[in-house]
Amino acid sequence: MDLSIQTAVDIAPKCRHCGHDLKLKLIDLGLSPVANDYVDPASYMKAEPFYPLETFVCRECRLVQTRDLLAASDIFRADYAYFSSHSSSWLKHARSYVDDMVGRFKLGPASRHVEIASNDGYLLQYSIGKGINCLGVEPCESVAQAACDKGIETRIEFFGRAYANVLREEGWSADLVTANNVLAHVPDINDFVGGVKILLAPEGVATLEVQHLLTLMQRHQFDTIYHEHFSYLSLIAGQRIFAKAGLRVFDVELPETHGGSIRFFVCHEQASHPESPNVADVLARERAYGLHDDANYVAWNESVKETKRALLELLIGLKRDNKKIVGYGAPAKGVTLLNYCGVRTDFLDFTVDRAPSKQGRYMPGVRIPILPPEAILEAKPDYVLILPWNIKNEIKAQMAEIRSWGGRFIVPVPKATIEQ
Repeated sequence: MDLSIQTAVDIAPKCRHCGHDLKLKLIDLGLSPVANDYVDPASYMKAEPFYPLETFVCRECRLVQTRDLLAASDIFRADYAYFSSHSSSWLKHARSYVDDMVGRFKLGPASRHVEIASNDGYLLQYSIGKGINCLGVEPCESVAQAACDKGIETRIEFFGRAYANVLREEGWSADLVTANNVLAHVPDINDFVGGVKILLAPEGVATLEVQHLLTLMQRHQFDTIYHEHFSYLSLIAGQRIFAKAGLRVFDVELPETHGGSIRFFVCHEQASHPESPNVADVLARERAYGLHDDANYVAWNESVKETKRALLELLIGLKRDNKKIVGYGAPAKGVTLLNYCGVRTDFLDFTVDRAPSKQGRYMPGVRIPILPPEAILEAKPDYVLILPWNIKNEIKAQMAEIRSWGGRFIVPVPKATIEQ
């Protein structure tokens, strides 16, 4: 045996925030393709790269994170296929957010609002509608161009300290910085948070919303782990990360988006924003669950395996009864779920998605075809497996017609269940 190879594999990765060795593994989901690398028909016969998908817990700062295997530029390319505006519930969430921020922080025509990872302009369109000066920063040309087509000024750039300095020199010192579902997507988390510090006006507020590690673990949401997500955040870890950059968490909210998120409200250390009681409350919840305790992470690893077994047992039983099953949605979380559980066209005939950018392509790894939603009405399946389970109510409303032929829905996590 080549011992040099074994040694290379056994070397502990370093924490992307504090640099400590990562020796506590949260979960190993095996080999998986890049979640948003949907396969074109022309590439169907070609092999695609698979990478180890495993997460570690830093015993020092408690940041949960993947190995550094891929650069962000390898994932968030010009042809990135996720468009935020395709979810009506997410648009409603964005509109409500803008209404709340404008009212709470008294934003108006003299204010500046910068959104990092602004995608297709799904949120800034509402801020512009209130007369606020807005700028989007988005590294993926495909979605950035969609925002520009709406008249939303958008810079196609990766955000960090260097680009924050550029924006500040241009006069974009921000009263409100929004960063939804991006903090988890950056490999150099210290550079990103340092950039927020640079960009923020003296009394400005930044809100950073990501999936909450607490609910991820409580609800067995292992499928939200994929290469695109470099970090998994708790308030315990978040406070330390922001403090290192000279920022202070003065409030926190727990919206139900993406199956359970955490929204950090941060400001400069010396800013006047008073600390909300929510901060102490959420910290207490995290500690009560055991996010500070190694044993809790070890136990969670086994619970994920049971979630996988439950889904496979359900699908195997249905197929043995000659039931027709299809999927709804082609989200990144679906790629992790299907590849980890080994669910291919032997279980799902196809899946559907509202995004034209995904239709006519195949799910990475498992090569399940992605069709328009109308395909479900034509096929009349017995069951529809909801892959973006975080918006299951929205999907069940859209697909209510399946009940006319006795069709039912399957929700895969936290434990596979059949729903009307």
